Amino acid sequence: MVLRIGPVELENQVILAPMSGVTDQPFRRLVKRRGAALVISEMIASQAMIRETRQSLLMAAHTPEEYPMAVQLAGCEPEVMAEAARMNVDRGAVLIDINMGCPVKKVVNGHAGSALMRDEAHAAKIIEATVRAVNIPVTLKMRTGWDDQTRNAPSLAKIAEDCGIQMITIHGRTRCQLYNGKSDWSFIRKVTEAVRIPVIGNGDVQTEEDARSLLELSGAAGVMIGRGAYGRPWFLHQVSHFLQTGEKIPDPSLVEQKQLVLEHFEDMLSHYGERTGLLLARKHLGWYSKGLFDSAEFRVAINQSETAEQVRTLTNTFYDKKLESNI
Repeated sequence: MVLRIGPVELENQVILAPMSGVTDQPFRRLVKRRGAALVISEMIASQAMIRETRQSLLMAAHTPEEYPMAVQLAGCEPEVMAEAARMNVDRGAVLIDINMGCPVKKVVNGHAGSALMRDEAHAAKIIEATVRAVNIPVTLKMRTGWDDQTRNAPSLAKIAEDCGIQMITIHGRTRCQLYNGKSDWSFIRKVTEAVRIPVIGNGDVQTEEDARSLLELSGAAGVMIGRGAYGRPWFLHQVSHFLQTGEKIPDPSLVEQKQLVLEHFEDMLSHYGERTGLLLARKHLGWYSKGLFDSAEFRVAINQSETAEQVRTLTNTFYDKKLESNI
């Protein structure tokens, strides 16, 4: 199924969610090469973007192989959001995504992220300013509402559509749920019925069957996968293939997984520098090893490693033992 966001055409309906500390350039490239329709940057604070901090510029950096890549911005000031969006267009962004879903206290206390769902009028000003500032499609990601008593995603979605938003993603939890409880895929249907633009469903997709159920219950045009991709950059392709054919693709072989893990590790070292890359890669290496024999010991050893060469040796040894014993 082809999915359109304004003039941008996606090859399928499976999208990688923006995740702070996860969807950096090395991970996005890995997932995009393996069949994701769209990848999105980590959430970038609009104030940091216009100050051109080193971190914000690194987070927004992208490569041609990520096309079409979206930059996600967060903020509470319409003019600042607009300027940050313009800067990213100048830097080659194809899509701008507005974050109105982040539940983290630091973001919410700054009146950004999901806090904006409590003030639809101000949210509309931010959306309108951002849309007017750029000549590329602007999308929006939000939750079902602030809490169970104010699940206003349908009304805010209609406001967003009227302001020019061209795609909306709904995480099926309220802000107050954080990541607890269950994502309410059925509620997302209230949003799909409120607007004419594509709606993407998000939350708790861990299997191919989850993705199919989400689409059936929500009526969404596509599915966004976040934590389900931890340690499984190939999962989005598996989901896309299943939705199109009803057939499942097996996980990569251990040989392929080992090559992929080492490729990802080297890309992180190149992107961040050895010290920072080593520290940030630890969580990914832990996710990759999850479920494999002796993975707990491997994670402990990785977290105690001080050099990239130590990590390479540990990773090679860990996977080679699995290949030798087939466990």
